Amino acid sequence: MAEKMNEQESIPVSKVQRAAKFISTGARVGGNYVKHYAKKVVNPSLDKEELHQNNASDIYNSLSQLKGSALKVAQMMSMDKNLLPRAYQDKFTMAQYSAPPLSFPLVVKTFQKYFGKSPEQLFETFTRSAVNAASIGQVHKATKDGKTYAVKIQYPGVADSVSSDLKLVRPFALRLLNMNERELDHYMAEVEEKLLEETDYVLEIQRSREISSACEHIPHLKFPTYYDELSSDRIITMDWIEGKHLKEWLDLNPSQESRNQIGQALWDFYHHQVHNLKQVHADPHPGNFIVQEGDQLGIIDFGCVKVIPEDFYNGYFALIKKDLLINQEELDQIFYDLEFITDKDSSEEQAYFKGVFKEMISLLGKPFHVDKFDFADDGFFELIFQLGDRISNDKMFKKSRQARGSRHGLYVNRTYFGLYNLLNQLQAEVITTKPAWLK
Repeated sequence: MAEKMNEQESIPVSKVQRAAKFISTGARVGGNYVKHYAKKVVNPSLDKEELHQNNASDIYNSLSQLKGSALKVAQMMSMDKNLLPRAYQDKFTMAQYSAPPLSFPLVVKTFQKYFGKSPEQLFETFTRSAVNAASIGQVHKATKDGKTYAVKIQYPGVADSVSSDLKLVRPFALRLLNMNERELDHYMAEVEEKLLEETDYVLEIQRSREISSACEHIPHLKFPTYYDELSSDRIITMDWIEGKHLKEWLDLNPSQESRNQIGQALWDFYHHQVHNLKQVHADPHPGNFIVQEGDQLGIIDFGCVKVIPEDFYNGYFALIKKDLLINQEELDQIFYDLEFITDKDSSEEQAYFKGVFKEMISLLGKPFHVDKFDFADDGFFELIFQLGDRISNDKMFKKSRQARGSRHGLYVNRTYFGLYNLLNQLQAEVITTKPAWLK
C-alpha cells in the first residue's frame, strides 16, 4: 500500500504550471542559500555540505514530479562525476532508477488515446503499478499468449515540454555547473536534439532493431524483440528481460570471472558500435543493463543514440593514438576541426588549450594504449577527477569567452565516461580491443 501513496495523479503539463514549479524550486534553493549564510555568520567554519544536500533534495524532488527533460539533465549531470558536488551526484543518481510513477488512470488514458483500448483489453495481465519509473517514461509488466512483456509508457506532455523545460533548467545548470552562458548553450543545443529523439518511440524501435541485429553476434549479449502491433508513438512493447539490474547483481558479490565476462561484453558492445557502426547507445547508465543467469548482459533501452560523423570520428580517435606521430600542422588542423581552438584565440590561449586537451584525451585514451586494462584501478579515475578539477578552476579556462570542443564530443565523451564508470563499478579487467589503425 505504501507504494501506492507515492504515485502521481497528474503531471504539470502546461508551460505555466511547469514554470511555476521551477520558480518555487528556485525560491527554495535561494532560501537554502540565505539560511546557509545566516548560519555561517554564527559559525564561520561551516562548509557547504548541508547547503548542497538541501538544494539537491529540493531540486531532485521538483524534477521528479515534472519528469521529462529536466529530470534527464539531472540524470546526465550525476554521471559526470567531476561536474557536481557529491550531494547532487548521490541524489541525482536516483533519477537513473526511481522517479515517482504515474497512477493507473493516467496510464489507461494513454492507452485509450493510442489504441482505443485499455491495457487490460490488450493484454491478459498488466501490472497496475509501474515496475520501474525513470525520467521520460515508466515500465509495466504484462502477459499475453504465454509471453511476458515489458511495456514502456511515455509520460504525458514530456515530448511537448522539452524545449521550454531546458530553458527553465538553464539557471540551475549555470549555477551548478559553473559554466558560462555560451558554453551552456552550446551544450544545451545538442542535449535538446537528443532529448527530442528520446521522446520519439517510433525512432527508438527502429534504432533498437538496427543496433540489436548489428550486435547480436557479440558473445554474452541479449536483446529483446520489439512488437509493432502493441507499440505506438508513446508506448513501446518488448520482451521482458529476466534478471537483475547491475547494482543488484553486484550486491550478490559475483566472482571476478563473472565481472570480467560482463565487463568484456560491455566493452565489445561499445567497440562495435563506435568503430564499425558509427552510431552508439549513448546512455550507459546502470539502469539500462540487466544481468541474466549465466552472466549474460541484457540491453534494454535505445532511447539515446548518437550518430558519429566520420570527420569527427577520425579527428577524435587520431588524438587517442598512443604515440601521436602526427606533425604539428596536422595536429593543429585536428584541434581546429574539433573546435578545441579557434581563430579568436590568442597564441597563449591556443598553446594552453592544446596542452589541456592533449592531456585530457591521452588520459581518456589510456585503456586503448594497452592490450588489457584493469578498471578496478581507482587511481586512474582519481587522475580524471583531478584533471577535471584543475581545469575547471584554472583562470585561463574560466576567462575563456567561448565553448570548447565540437558538440559531437559531448555524447561521445559521455559514452566513454559512462562506460569506464560501469567497468569501474564492475571492477572488471577487460581486453581493450581497438581498430587496427588505432594500435
